[in-house]
Amino acid sequence: MIDGRVIEESSHDLRAFLPQAYEQRLRPMCMCKEPSVPMYIARVEDQYLIKRMPLSGRDHDPACPSYEPPYELSGLGPLIGNAIQIDANGKADLKLDFSLTKRGPRAAPSATAEASEQGIRSEPRKLSLRAMLHYLWEAGELTEWRSTWAGRRGWGRVRASLLNAAAQMTARGATLGDMLFVPEVFHPEDKDGIAARRAAVLKGVQATGAGPRKLMMIVAEVKEFSAAREGQRIVVRHMPFPLMIEEGAWRRLAARYEVELELWRSSEAFHLIVVATFGVSAAGIAAVEEVALMVVNEHWLPFEDIHELRLLEKLSHLKRKSVKGLRFNLARDAPIVSVTLPEQKPAPVAMFIVPASAGEEYEQALAEMIEARPEITPWVWRVAEGDIPRLP
Repeated sequence: MIDGRVIEESSHDLRAFLPQAYEQRLRPMCMCKEPSVPMYIARVEDQYLIKRMPLSGRDHDPACPSYEPPYELSGLGPLIGNAIQIDANGKADLKLDFSLTKRGPRAAPSATAEASEQGIRSEPRKLSLRAMLHYLWEAGELTEWRSTWAGRRGWGRVRASLLNAAAQMTARGATLGDMLFVPEVFHPEDKDGIAARRAAVLKGVQATGAGPRKLMMIVAEVKEFSAAREGQRIVVRHMPFPLMIEEGAWRRLAARYEVELELWRSSEAFHLIVVATFGVSAAGIAAVEEVALMVVNEHWLPFEDIHELRLLEKLSHLKRKSVKGLRFNLARDAPIVSVTLPEQKPAPVAMFIVPASAGEEYEQALAEMIEARPEITPWVWRVAEGDIPRLP
């Protein structure tokens, strides 16, 4: 239902009406349940799509395409009501565990520290930089996949999904979209237009003199890392200048994200995503303050190790939807759902991968997680016991 008018989802009338509804900022209401569930209209390239509001997936009927399994199975659970608060309009207000201002002389930038994930600094009350990236990926529905989407998800679609998701979020009293820079796909015929739009966005983080400096977040795909006279350059795709990172911070980044870097380097098909806070000096040099990394497969689905990659590969050929679970602030040794199959009948399936190193504490936490959600069917692959079990 849009503006009091009920329209079939598959009708031509809906496709014709969406551009007008988008311009008027009308809110669609999904009628899968009573009361109906608020949604929003997103523009992705030249298409207009109806998407669910942040964290509203559980409010939809399980038979509805917008249904989403319980967030308690992933690292999102501890953040709800603390770092992420949903208002009456369905928008998410975020508490960030990183700064978007810079005061005084430039300090050594930091790679998101391992300690922050072990609970020393990063409590569920705030989003770490990595958790912010995970939340953008999840809210942008980039964790979802079905085989019919093969070949349709490139950087242009990823970018639009991230910016649409950020437009539904606020942080520190402002729309998150105003704090986020995602490079446009470079097209030679529009290089002047792209440069002008980029300059307009980055104008706010250009150093102008004394006093606090404003920072932005960037989410981009890494092309390569290369040595500079001092420190390293992070060269990202679709951007004509690199992000500079000091040598000490680069060493910490390489150590903290050793697994992600190793996985990325193992195949040309994989993409490495960087999220960083950055500013631009008076000389026009972009330098990062805090940075985190995430590796994704050819479909832009995040994965943590070779076992998750194998599971995603097996599921990628299925027409039914799969949803990748993300870790957010949780430590690597905490159990989370690897993938959920929300359309599975008679009940959604939660897929867990138990690492060979898992001990009694891990198994106990996993058992409690499964027991708490009796409406979900568990599927468990214990790596130490052998090859991947038969899929549901």
